[in-house]
Amino acid sequence: MRLQKRFSSKYKDKEYYKYQVNIPEEEIRKAQLKEGDKLDIETEKHKIILKKVD
Repeated sequence: MRLQKRFSSKYKDKEYYKYQVNIPEEEIRKAQLKEGDKLDIETEKHKIILKKVD
């Protein structure tokens, strides 16, 4: 997997970007996640953790 930077918009000479990662379908299945699930995010040095919001 790779982190991708995508241009989002420009406002008053300032550019805004979004970042995305494509997660393999098998990993989504193992985590029992589905499209539309709300996720919470935790960050640590060199680590991003996504958890489903109940």
